[in-house]
Amino acid sequence: MKKVLVVDDSETIRLEVSRTLGQAGFTVLEARDGAEGLATAIKNPDVSLLVLDVNMPVMNGLDMLERLRQNPVTADIPVLLMTTEAEDRLIERAKKAGAKGWFIKPVKPEMLLMATNKLAR
Repeated sequence: MKKVLVVDDSETIRLEVSRTLGQAGFTVLEARDGAEGLATAIKNPDVSLLVLDVNMPVMNGLDMLERLRQNPVTADIPVLLMTTEAEDRLIERAKKAGAKGWFIKPVKPEMLLMATNKLAR
């Protein structure tokens, strides 16, 4: 069973994404911010995919993504980003850091599942 880590400071979003992925057969881990997410990803190198919010306290999703890429344990884990923003500079930063996808919230469950099934390793 593939494992997905969902990182979002909104409990509602985390629960919605986790429910969608769990019902599709994925094992889901959750974290409330980028720092907690980074620690969880490092402790769980078998994670198949990360789904990150961009705007979070403590450490945002883009900073987390860049830190993931610097760590050999997490460098190759595919990452999808979710946000309420569509600024070109943020999207470019995410692409440069290796993000595989960018969703504007609210994310449609069928789109999330399509991307997750395609990217989860």
